[in-house]
Amino acid sequence: MKALLIDDERLARNELRRLLAVHKDIEIAGEAVDVDDALEKVATLKPDLLFLDVQMPGADGFSLLERLEMPMPLVIFTTAYDEFAVKAFEFNALDYLLKPVDPTRLGASLEKLRMRASASAEGGDNIARTRLSLEDKVFVREGDQCWFVPVKNIRLLESEGNYTRVHFDDNKPQLFRSLTAMEERLDPKHFFRANRKQVINLAWVDGIEPWFSGGLLVRLKGGLKVELSRRQAQDFRDRMSL
Repeated sequence: MKALLIDDERLARNELRRLLAVHKDIEIAGEAVDVDDALEKVATLKPDLLFLDVQMPGADGFSLLERLEMPMPLVIFTTAYDEFAVKAFEFNALDYLLKPVDPTRLGASLEKLRMRASASAEGGDNIARTRLSLEDKVFVREGDQCWFVPVKNIRLLESEGNYTRVHFDDNKPQLFRSLTAMEERLDPKHFFRANRKQVINLAWVDGIEPWFSGGLLVRLKGGLKVELSRRQAQDFRDRMSL
């Protein structure tokens, strides 16, 4: 698995290299010293995993994640400050390690990473079998309210940290499940990851118009609007073209 080390402190990067040396399945593909440098390295090296500092000169580590295109690498935060932990997990971080990084905690993080990779590999066929068709119905509950919703009626799913807001009919309940977990149950022929926080039902697309920096603004039936980055816009064009 290829990793990119992102930290403005050279000594911190060197220490992380030393700790990772015993984990032979982790290949350090490169290093970056700030957000702009990291954006270039992610685009060229295409790492599977980021070791990401929070506070760096200029933009912080969260700004980097907001600017990355989908699909995103996995992220392990490495920082001297514990007050950012909650926000880190809102970005679905794999783990949050405090500096100086403890070798045992690092090992536990990487074991979690290996278990996720193994489960994904072993469960690939099972996920395909359990994907929902448009005609399937799903049980949705928020508080005392319950719905039995046809999948085809779900027009938009939005990430809100560890929660996902599901838009259907005139309702938009918030469910305690990540957007990524919900996306795995949806058929990619019908649902499209528009950006880091939103998945749209292609059958609900009502209009498209050019947007900033080569992106697109997609208008859904009912009035909702969703922005597509330049990369996602190209994927969207490829998907929807003859």
